[in-house]
Amino acid sequence: MHVNTICKIYAVITVILLTCSVVVNAAGNITARKALDLRDGMELENVASNITSARVVYIGETHDSYSDHITQLEIVRLLHTKNSKIAIGMEQFQQPFQSVLDRYIRGEIDEKELIRQSEWMERWRFDYRLYRPILSFAREHGIPVIALNIPKEITAKVSREGIEGLSKEDKEKIPSDIDYSDKGYKERLKQVYDNHPHKNEKGFERFMQVQLLWDEGMAAKAADYLQTNPNRQLVVFAGIGHLMYGSGIPQRVSRRVQAESAIILPAGEFPPEQNVADFIVQGGGELLPERGMLGIYMVDSEEGVNVKELVPDGAASKAGVEEGDLIVKVNGQRVRDVADLKLILMDEPPGNLVTLHILRKNLLLKDKEIDLEFELGK
Repeated sequence: MHVNTICKIYAVITVILLTCSVVVNAAGNITARKALDLRDGMELENVASNITSARVVYIGETHDSYSDHITQLEIVRLLHTKNSKIAIGMEQFQQPFQSVLDRYIRGEIDEKELIRQSEWMERWRFDYRLYRPILSFAREHGIPVIALNIPKEITAKVSREGIEGLSKEDKEKIPSDIDYSDKGYKERLKQVYDNHPHKNEKGFERFMQVQLLWDEGMAAKAADYLQTNPNRQLVVFAGIGHLMYGSGIPQRVSRRVQAESAIILPAGEFPPEQNVADFIVQGGGELLPERGMLGIYMVDSEEGVNVKELVPDGAASKAGVEEGDLIVKVNGQRVRDVADLKLILMDEPPGNLVTLHILRKNLLLKDKEIDLEFELGK
């Protein structure tokens, strides 16, 4: 990766900031994309042309930044106009759910079933709407989406017991060749871990093992896809920390398969220093439309959704919802679990009316069924 020294570029405002194609955000406003070219001073409008030959393109993100995801979508659009044989690899989906993604892309299941069957809300948890434009575009154009991440059950076990604590069956699900040799990678992880309130040496070793497992697992999956699909370009979406300096996923892919690559990161989350990436993109600052809030902490129960706790002065509390209530229906639709409820309200903005059908149990008197209608809060 050949990268110019860009600290000076930033300092003297000789940065090359050129308008890319435009996108329309959720509010209908058109926002131009700009980027800082860290390699040879090429104009951004030529970036897509210059990375068309790259077998794998890594595009970083801050997970809850809608603007970063719009940037990812725009780059995919540009690449797709030049080469329809592309695929998207996503950190956000775990490998056991590949068949769910495949069915969604083929049009066999809808968006809500994708969210439910991939266990998005339990495994990724960030607002699905952040990624909706990307997944909708992939489905519209039949672009394969590859689940890169390893199951959270394995990383959770490694966090508690280390890799040595994994069963033989679990070890068969992770890469056998994990590279610990990158000192810069370890130092950056140590800086992150040192901010942890309960830091200790043993804890750091397990923390690093989890990070390595994520990066090696995603790299192994990406490399396998590149090898088995030699005619496709792979665009990888992952958090900035997995991509910067090429020391997370990229170099671990390169260890497994020879493939030209490019790294593109969003501006503002790291020092713009040498070798951090090939391109830094300045986003347009788009914000995800606000979603209406009930003001309830919920847990699943056998009979519905249990109200565990209420946000003080939240919408539900003001409407008369009580702790211990069971939410059985939302807007007339039966809810089996928290995921059902969230799916129903996913696109409802603040101020919209919602009706909760509640079962309020009473040890001494007869249980009550109550309908409460109120406006969603912010």
